[in-house]
Amino acid sequence: MSDTLPAYDTIALTRRGRLLTLTFNRPETMNAVDQRLHDELPQALQFAAADKASDVIVLTGAGRAFSAGGDFAHMERNAAEPHLFDHEAQQAKRIVFSLLDIDKPVVCRMNGYAIGLGATIALLCDVIFAAEGAKIGDPHVGIGLVAGDGGAVIWAQRIGLARAKEYLLTGDLLTATKAAEIGLINHCVAADQLDEAVDAFCNRLLAGAQLAIRYTKLLTNLELKRVAGAVMDAGIAYESLTVRSADHREGIAAARDKRPPKFSGR
Repeated sequence: MSDTLPAYDTIALTRRGRLLTLTFNRPETMNAVDQRLHDELPQALQFAAADKASDVIVLTGAGRAFSAGGDFAHMERNAAEPHLFDHEAQQAKRIVFSLLDIDKPVVCRMNGYAIGLGATIALLCDVIFAAEGAKIGDPHVGIGLVAGDGGAVIWAQRIGLARAKEYLLTGDLLTATKAAEIGLINHCVAADQLDEAVDAFCNRLLAGAQLAIRYTKLLTNLELKRVAGAVMDAGIAYESLTVRSADHREGIAAARDKRPPKFSGR
């Protein structure tokens, strides 16, 4: 069995025993998601799913953030040329279903901000450990976009429809402490205890009955996959409409100019 791991530009893969770690590796951008990361993440997740040398997967970010959402230059390009969004949308769908299809436990080590698609990726992991000081949220609406790349799928499944609507309709960020308190994530720990907490949990899973663990995960994901199947295509379509809107162009301009947006409803 080869221990060779694939190499990517935006994701680093490392192995320790039967633990495989995928690390978003754009620390200079707080691991913001650009076109390259959109393309490479489904490939990396599919490798992780098929990897016969691992039983547990950790997903984390290099540097200060887990993933700070969309890369700004990338979003500006999509706003100027909306047809370019269509490929990205399909990749977002692949990311969501790749995470839901993996039968191994996927543990999120949320070392910092998890925003937008970064939040969706974190929330689609099976168990989430976050460092105090980290924040999570899906502020698509803040730049005039629909939360169509997975937020509408997973938030309600974790915290119920009423709370999910509150956070998706406002785009408000939650501290890791608040997120753990309401059940959006599993654990919030001191930053200097994050590695210890993640390692202890992963070691417990690695010592467990692998078939039983995997089949239990598959069983609990059946409903999530049903919801994703019902929601994702519509979510991508609605987000595609808003990519082409005047409000999105205004949201991007306001973010660039560091001022409050003035939305027109168009």
